[in-house]
Amino acid sequence: MKQLLTLLLFLVSFTLNSQNLFEKIYKDFLKYGTIYVAGDIENPKENPKDYFVRTNPDGNLYTPPVVVDGTDYYDYDYRYGFGIRKLARFDYEVKGKQYYDGTESNVGLSATNSPVKGLEYVFHTEKERSRDEIYKNHRYFVKHSGKYHMVKLESRAQGKVDFKYKSAEIRAKLPIGKKFSLSAGAIYRTHERAYGYNPIEIWLNETDDNGWPVNYWYQLGYNYGYTDQWVTINIDGEDVYDYYWYDPEGNEVAYTDLQFRDTIFESLINRYNNEQWDLLDPFGVVSPVVGFDFYHYKNNFWLHAYGSYLLPYHKYVEGDVDFSYLNRNNWGLGGLRQDSELEQWEDYQAGIVFGWKLSKSIGVFVEGEYTKFWDSKIYNGSVGLNITLK
Repeated sequence: MKQLLTLLLFLVSFTLNSQNLFEKIYKDFLKYGTIYVAGDIENPKENPKDYFVRTNPDGNLYTPPVVVDGTDYYDYDYRYGFGIRKLARFDYEVKGKQYYDGTESNVGLSATNSPVKGLEYVFHTEKERSRDEIYKNHRYFVKHSGKYHMVKLESRAQGKVDFKYKSAEIRAKLPIGKKFSLSAGAIYRTHERAYGYNPIEIWLNETDDNGWPVNYWYQLGYNYGYTDQWVTINIDGEDVYDYYWYDPEGNEVAYTDLQFRDTIFESLINRYNNEQWDLLDPFGVVSPVVGFDFYHYKNNFWLHAYGSYLLPYHKYVEGDVDFSYLNRNNWGLGGLRQDSELEQWEDYQAGIVFGWKLSKSIGVFVEGEYTKFWDSKIYNGSVGLNITLK
């Protein structure tokens, strides 16, 4: 009986604690959040007609050629995804639609400060088709803000532009008055691109002890299964010599070396580079960061300015440093220069949102954001004048 009472008390206590735990999770994490499922569909971009001619394989240069339709045709584009979000809006931000579909972008995703203190998050994943290519995208964002701190975690993938990025950031904040604050801390970021490293350029410029090329350009075609055949064509009693090129399935793809290099070879260069870049592990770098945030809002006038500056004291903690951004200017035709020195750099981000209602019917606005990370420069901006007629 004593054991049964003990077990009963344990179960009752566990149930009450579980209930309190679920209530706390709902209150702190789920309350005011939005779960959504959304998608869209649209016509693909229609390309202008593109025709070209090829020499008739049963004739010569002066017999009627073969007309080929080289226009790219695509099926319809679509996007669908789902997610959950709990992200506050600043006073000047207006909800654009009556629903969420995962395409929204709030200033709170970039600015140091937030409209509210506490936890904010976005967990979004989607799949899209564009020009018959299938991509998987996601954005996972978690931010906790307080009067004297800010912690942010983020992971993004945008397949259509081959963009992958992860970051973890922690900052201490120093409020100066009610509208302005300074911040300082550290940020961890990732990038996958080996800036300055061009594998095909190194491969093509490799030479032996006598200065002769080790790899002739056409050997890249052989490496990917393409073959060539020496042919002789008689044109008006004169023999013309060149190479026909065939793909791995045996189909004719070019009737001269020059045509092969101007067409097929270009795609092989990109294929080779992508394969060599894929052999590298992603890079992770830690950097000191400082920033500011100024926010003023009235019904007829508002100004929000924010910025972050990553000091040139970057430390790689993941990836091969030889291929990192520190060596972006140290690659030559023969590879990495042996006497090269690591080179630091500066990254930064800044944004501004400004609005002024000059009267009840006239208003002006300016919005913009600029980001420079490594060699990537991302910016957007808008300016306008609104006149309401009555």
